[in-house]
Amino acid sequence: MNKKQLAEILKYCSPKILYIVTWNNLLKKLFCPFKVRVLNPVGELREGEIVWVEEIKVTPELKTIFVIKGQAYYYYHFDIII
Repeated sequence: MNKKQLAEILKYCSPKILYIVTWNNLLKKLFCPFKVRVLNPVGELREGEIVWVEEIKVTPELKTIFVIKGQAYYYYHFDIII
């Protein structure tokens, strides 16, 4: 995907809203900030720590990024707390 295609897709997205599908197939809309639990140590975050996601971003490869305390982390380091 090139930058122009990514820009076209992202103009319909919000960095403050994340849609998730729950274990029982319900679609939920999460608004920032929301809580997540750190699954494994990454950056300055410790395993088991509860932190707030301030913003959601997407890489050019369409991987989800959580912005926490001003730092960007891949989503798979966290478990969302609903």
